[in-house]
Amino acid sequence: MTDESQPAPRRIIPPPVVASRGDGLRAASTAVRDVGVVIVAGGSGSRTGSTELKQFRWVSGKPVLLHSVQTFMARPDVAVVVVVLPKAYAADPPPWLFQCDVDRLLVSVGGRERHESVVNGLEDLPEEVSVAVVHDAARPLVTDATIDRVIAEARRGHGAVAALPVVDTLKEVDADGRIVRTVDRTHLWRAQTPQAFPRVMLEAAHVAARRDGVAATDDASLCERLGLPVVVVRGSERGLKITEEADFARADALSLLVD
Repeated sequence: MTDESQPAPRRIIPPPVVASRGDGLRAASTAVRDVGVVIVAGGSGSRTGSTELKQFRWVSGKPVLLHSVQTFMARPDVAVVVVVLPKAYAADPPPWLFQCDVDRLLVSVGGRERHESVVNGLEDLPEEVSVAVVHDAARPLVTDATIDRVIAEARRGHGAVAALPVVDTLKEVDADGRIVRTVDRTHLWRAQTPQAFPRVMLEAAHVAARRDGVAATDDASLCERLGLPVVVVRGSERGLKITEEADFARADALSLLVD
């Protein structure tokens, strides 16, 4: 006789079977693994109002972090995925993380700021990695098509940012909330992740940022300040970043959409 008061155990949904590209499974098995992925999961997620780390909370059948780890692990061109966790969790990660290919999984310690976490992840990439991809764990529904686009541009020798064009009318306001002007949105895009770069470019940008005492909310801006080429590629509405509590429900809804 079962105790109906006990909650049913949560089952982690396995990663989808990735359809082969080009010549099929043979092409996948012979793909060059030259891509290293740094998934930044070092934040506290305080804006959700929960005491549990947002990257460990469940959305659409599994923990937020596990979504993107499995997506990148399913790719034949990925040599390693480095997950950057808060210091308190790096030494003892949640057990569900090890449902992935542990031979291609590394755990690194997050820094005080996001750019420090990225540097820690980059330092753990093996030598054979020539393309570095940085992704926010808080964007669990990243699509394979978006990943394809940023990696393709990085292989052409420049940085690439997944992004969406701004469609809303933008207003600049003063401290009292009064409209100062309407901003021309024609050339404005909303940056997302993943962002991909030739590894040497991204490492050089971070070295220069550390030297100059510069911090940034994304890696592309560190390359931009040095005049290094960075392009925008089409992102996805599924690239939602979970920031506030209501975003969990939005992510659940988006997960049902075919992108």
